[in-house]
Amino acid sequence: MTPGLLTLQFLLCAALIGSAGYVLCQSADRIAQATGLTGGWIGLALLATVTSLPELASGISAVTVMDAPNLAVGNALGACVFNLVFLVVIDALQRKQPIYRRASAAHLLSAAFGVVMLGFVAMSLLLPAATPTMLHLGMYSPVLLALYLLALRSVFAHEQALRPQDEAIPTAESPPESRSELKREWRRFGLAAAVVLAAGSWLPSIADQLAQTMGWSRSFVGTLFMAFVTTLPEIAVTLSALRLRALDMAIGNLLGSNLFNVAILAIDDIFYTHGPLLIDASPVHGGTAISAVVMSGLVMIGLVMRPQGRELRVLSWVSAGLLATYLFNAALVFLHGGG
Repeated sequence: MTPGLLTLQFLLCAALIGSAGYVLCQSADRIAQATGLTGGWIGLALLATVTSLPELASGISAVTVMDAPNLAVGNALGACVFNLVFLVVIDALQRKQPIYRRASAAHLLSAAFGVVMLGFVAMSLLLPAATPTMLHLGMYSPVLLALYLLALRSVFAHEQALRPQDEAIPTAESPPESRSELKREWRRFGLAAAVVLAAGSWLPSIADQLAQTMGWSRSFVGTLFMAFVTTLPEIAVTLSALRLRALDMAIGNLLGSNLFNVAILAIDDIFYTHGPLLIDASPVHGGTAISAVVMSGLVMIGLVMRPQGRELRVLSWVSAGLLATYLFNAALVFLHGGG
């Protein structure tokens, strides 16, 4: 298949995922208003899970159909660094002050869980011989799934503790019109999620053929190209949330997507029957995991220090550090990516 036709299919996937992501954000915002949940929690749990469906579908398809562990691992970790570098775009769009001045401190907890989970992944990638195994699974898989569930529970409890005591929360008793509207939004949300899942399942085959046609490594294609397209729902949702002035929903979606993306590696490991997934993946992905750890650390510093100024009147120094780390990782994977 020619590169032009492959590119056209890639763009079609991008259009489907991007448009469905916009619908997801609208429905999620209305669901949040109807249920009384915070924007940060909706972004972290609901939106992050659904917008990461392309990574889930692509990862499972890559290890079962394509037998390409580097595509699966590169896609999941590449999506993590791409989500974090997209905070740079959000920062640039917020002209009045850096986003870290207004963001909720509750995001510190989800970023910290991301650092812990990514640390386990980096150790497994860089020290494969020391990774404990059970059947065809790495022992990191149950740890990652447990940490993800613990992160959701902990962030929810933390946000509820930070909630003002006198803030009104919708009661279970609601007018029939409200219940009907809520059901309608859930249907829209489910339909958009199905579109995202279907388009995400199509991606691995296109990406693998593109890698072979262009002579690129699967690690490079997975980390950059697949990661970009599968994070389009996060981009669409984030930009839509900003238009709704829901900054915490936007940030919560990106950080929550990272938590889910790392958990996806454990799910991919279950479907990859040749042995522990991270042992068969290229060690270059360890550099991507470490880059994501560094970038998450920078976000945490920004949420604590709350920088006021901007470099060259464009970005805060935290965002400049995020961008530099992302570019370094992209060069590393391009030059030293495995098969």
